[in-house]
Amino acid sequence: MDHSQVPVLHALGKFRRRGDVVYGPPGHKQGRGVDPRVLAVLGDGLFRSDVLMMNGLDDRRLSHGVLLKAEELMADAVRAQHAFFSTCGSSLSVKTAMLAVAGPSEKLLVSRNTHKSVVAALIISGVEPVWVHPRFDAERHLAHPPEPDDVRRALNDHPDAKGMLLITPTDWGTCADIAGVARVVHDHDVPLIVDEAWGAHLPFHDRLPTWGMDAEADLVVTSVHKMGGAIEQSSVFHLQGDRVSPTLLRQREDLLGTTSSSALVYASLDGWRRQMVEEGESLLASAIQRAHRIRKEIADLPGLRLLGREVTEAGGAADLDPLRITVDVSELAISGMQAAEWMRTHCRVNLGASDTLRVNGQITHADDDATERLLIDAFQRLTEAAATMERRPDVALPPPNALELEQAVLPRQAFFADAEQVPAQATVGRVAAEMVSPYPPGVPVIAPGEVINQQVIDYLRSGARAGMLIPDAADPSMETIRVMAR
Repeated sequence: MDHSQVPVLHALGKFRRRGDVVYGPPGHKQGRGVDPRVLAVLGDGLFRSDVLMMNGLDDRRLSHGVLLKAEELMADAVRAQHAFFSTCGSSLSVKTAMLAVAGPSEKLLVSRNTHKSVVAALIISGVEPVWVHPRFDAERHLAHPPEPDDVRRALNDHPDAKGMLLITPTDWGTCADIAGVARVVHDHDVPLIVDEAWGAHLPFHDRLPTWGMDAEADLVVTSVHKMGGAIEQSSVFHLQGDRVSPTLLRQREDLLGTTSSSALVYASLDGWRRQMVEEGESLLASAIQRAHRIRKEIADLPGLRLLGREVTEAGGAADLDPLRITVDVSELAISGMQAAEWMRTHCRVNLGASDTLRVNGQITHADDDATERLLIDAFQRLTEAAATMERRPDVALPPPNALELEQAVLPRQAFFADAEQVPAQATVGRVAAEMVSPYPPGVPVIAPGEVINQQVIDYLRSGARAGMLIPDAADPSMETIRVMAR
């Protein structure tokens, strides 16, 4: 296919040059009605490009197939049979994928190191999760994706499961053996969904971890806004094989997606695909080299422990994305949350994720010498300033088995049940009626329907006192928790 073509981007440019006036949404009419004070910040180009596909970039019947052509080019670029653009991020795309594989009361194997959007999909759909617990790295207090043998055992115990949802890479950059999991799942003739939200760049360089489509996954979801060059909320789900119908997938997306998709998202996806096909290998090669230099300098700083290739040794992860820079700061006697806050305040460096032990930043094709130096210098300054920082309360990190909570009822049943807000210490043994997800990265420690234990309560309450953000809980302070009424 001719990847110099950018159907959506071309149509948008043509629309702007023609000077069409739209007598339908959006009401700002290509920026004509926008407050000048807003334009001073956002610019008029943004609003001139904020156009709907129907009766905007395309006609009433979408007869020019602008979006369809762009999706076909994307599929070809990443070696998929089909690609579907989403304007609501992978939070929507993964819900679509799950609903295309399993329905109400049907079982789906789900990696427990999952994002809260997956639990939301379980609540919406009524699907019964069969949790496949991640491999816990006790040395680093870090969860890695489950291995093929873990999936095999789960399928043997639940042969009626409709498929598997695997999350890889993790928020910290560790990766699963997708090909191995795919073989196990396909031996049972059910599909493998891969939530590869952090992996949109993986198809475009062979020194990066294996891309899900290349590893024989059936359905792969990516957040192009995370590691790619599209704007926020840009996502694509990719399909191959015959285990999931593309028509069914499109219908499930229609249930959840907006009917007012902005061409801004589609155009940025379209342009990013062209850039990656034409220049991706060289751009990513430079990014990998840059990340290697950053890693080398950070590794030499006192009190910092870099997550490196050693994590792929026996019992660890199958692979590691070198562009994800994960640094344990615990030897500095501060938390990752403190480190992230200090670097933002004092260095103008905003990191992607932080928890009680570590921080994470990403390097992409967009970085240059200046941003490379800024990040290294920020870590250097952090090591020098750590001794003067406030000593926050310790967080009671639970043993890994304490995080494997019993699923007493379906997430949907618990979420919509009669519930009560109970003092946290009185919830031990009770069934949760809400998600409790420290954010970022947004992996629920408690999912609706799970039985709460003392170790998890101690972890969440001590974490909240130490600065952990828990935005989805009814009481983010963790003084109380929402549980099913008795």
